[in-house]
Amino acid sequence: MGRALSVSRAEVGPSNQAAYLELLGQLAARLRSRGQSLWLFRHPTLHDTFLEFSESPTREQHRSLAAREADEADLEVRLQRLAAYAPDSWILWEEVPLGKR
Repeated sequence: MGRALSVSRAEVGPSNQAAYLELLGQLAARLRSRGQSLWLFRHPTLHDTFLEFSESPTREQHRSLAAREADEADLEVRLQRLAAYAPDSWILWEEVPLGKR
């Protein structure tokens, strides 16, 4: 099975952005240590709107499904308190291999 990706739209108020960025940085480091990726993008004019791209080698290893240690689970809970996530934020997209032409 191929890689899995989620795209999470999050709105974070100005007073919560520093804490949000710090927590997401901590989570990204933990995910990297397991071969996963987390990228963050900010809307160019709506400065409280972000996109979190989370990628894992397989669906089962994705941050939304995999078992986590207590401190990592705590990071996720704290992020949920700081950001308002869109309803479809945790849909997993699965890689479709493309053949060589």
